[in-house]
Amino acid sequence: MADHKITYTDGATYERTIGKWSQLAGEVFLDWLAPRSGLSWVDVGCGNGAFTELLVKRAAPRVIEGVDPADAQLAFARSRLTSEVVRFEKGDAMHLPYAERQFEAAVMALVVFFVPDPPKGVAEMVRVVQPGGSVSAYVWDMLNAGFPFNAMQSEMKQMGIPPTYPPTSEFSSVAALTKLWANAGLTSVETTQYTVRRTYDDFEDLWFASSHTSSVAPKLAAMSDGETESLKARMRALYRDQAPRNIVATAQVNAIKGRVP
Repeated sequence: MADHKITYTDGATYERTIGKWSQLAGEVFLDWLAPRSGLSWVDVGCGNGAFTELLVKRAAPRVIEGVDPADAQLAFARSRLTSEVVRFEKGDAMHLPYAERQFEAAVMALVVFFVPDPPKGVAEMVRVVQPGGSVSAYVWDMLNAGFPFNAMQSEMKQMGIPPTYPPTSEFSSVAALTKLWANAGLTSVETTQYTVRRTYDDFEDLWFASSHTSSVAPKLAAMSDGETESLKARMRALYRDQAPRNIVATAQVNAIKGRVP
């Protein structure tokens, strides 16, 4: 359910691809969310534990349950995060394996647009959070070119190669998120939008990061050598004003939070 569906075999590869972007987005989100310490959390769609790790470092939780349907992602998460306050469990965002009112906070980090039925996923977060507790999420702004690797996807589209988007990308806008939270009965709903920026060492660093993501890698594998070289040339042209060093790319994030009544 997370945006890093590829199972990375080492931390260095993860950091060069989606990892740094996820960290940048998560750091700003937690600044905005400003959770108090000592809470019990459920991280829905925890993937490989990247945001779970941020919660441990930034929010001093009493306990965190990370839940995800992918065994490989959970194995990665368990290997990277051995804190005693964290436990990872296999489960479905639309059918969380927890009791009602078990937690004080629930979060979906870059996950809402991967849930097949987002209203059901939000309703499940509400179900497992205590009255007065927090339900929050943040997503890439997919409808407004906010995805970190939108540049490569756009070039592929112009070449006649349709990009791959999360299955429920229509839920990535602020308006759609606000409607989701309102329909779930949440109160004190607030939203924010922000930009994150990442600096790549050079074009090859950017190309590696862009081409090793789950939304792009399968498309590249199906392309001919000539098509791949053409795509690479188009990408170079996009960033020629910044080459050869310190190429800056941006991504847009939409975030939301509310309280269980």
